[in-house]
Amino acid sequence: MKKHFLSLIAFALMAGLVAIDACTDHGEPVPEPTQFAVSPFVNGLRAPIGMVIDEQGRFWVTEGGTGINDGALVMITPQGVKTTVVAGFQSIFNQGNVEGISHLYYENGTIYLLHGVEGFLYIIDVSGFASGNPPIDKNTIPKENIRAYVSTLNLTFDNNSNAFSLTKGPDGHLYIADAGANAVIKRDKDTHTLSLFTTFPPVAPNRDPVPTGIVFDGTQFVLSSLTGFPFSPGAANIYQVNTSGVMVPYKSGFTTLTHLTLTVNNKPLLLHYADFTMPPGGPGNPPGFKANTGSVLNEDGTVLFSGLDRPTDIKRWGDRTFYVLSLGDGTIKKLDY
Repeated sequence: MKKHFLSLIAFALMAGLVAIDACTDHGEPVPEPTQFAVSPFVNGLRAPIGMVIDEQGRFWVTEGGTGINDGALVMITPQGVKTTVVAGFQSIFNQGNVEGISHLYYENGTIYLLHGVEGFLYIIDVSGFASGNPPIDKNTIPKENIRAYVSTLNLTFDNNSNAFSLTKGPDGHLYIADAGANAVIKRDKDTHTLSLFTTFPPVAPNRDPVPTGIVFDGTQFVLSSLTGFPFSPGAANIYQVNTSGVMVPYKSGFTTLTHLTLTVNNKPLLLHYADFTMPPGGPGNPPGFKANTGSVLNEDGTVLFSGLDRPTDIKRWGDRTFYVLSLGDGTIKKLDY
């Protein structure tokens, strides 16, 4: 049943970005956020799912599209001007939902982009790409088959794979959270060989954990989880995984987490996707994920900002600014504290 929700989530400023991972103010300690002031940044995105920000302050966003093989990678300038970088990613309409593209990772002019439905990791050179350029031909982009490897592991009863998000570890290798296989896959930086790094136990009998976001906090990996249908309140965890692949639950009691980022103090901020209404929903309350019930939480479960429409990614800029991407309304919002 986790495939149903993964279909839904797939439906669909200029200061040195070295500051994203380190405190820019070396004077007084920066406090943790307790509430945010919000301002709009971008709207009109088509079922966006993943977002990164480069050292020039440009946003690179994966769009699921409309379900007619029109998924895309787009670039947005700090002024909000959007350019299509790559078009024509597989995007299919299945049981009322768009399925396709996933998250991405940026480093030194290269974007590593996951496509959960295709099962590929695309490696895209964007070092020379500028606003207004014509799109890069998708057929010229190198890609690696993640699903083919994961299928050899037989990790789930249906041998499912959905390469969903990724980050780089301290060893320079890429670590891919596979939401279908309930696992993290390591990609060797030199040989590009794939190996199984860790797996996640069920959160309850016959209930998948469904790992979503992954970050490295300087000591260990931290992951968010969604859980499978029926997306029970309080069933999702935050996990810590050390560099040897040993995993332990870190914090529990969350609901439908789709991604996370770190504050300047290396504390996780998490995205709650939405509240889920079980069928039958009743008059005026149809079953499914409810719009505008998403939120930003700290690791203690405190709501720091609410009213988001099915958020799927969050990134920090500097010490006190965060950007949140929402699939439901196709926006990026700026949160300051």
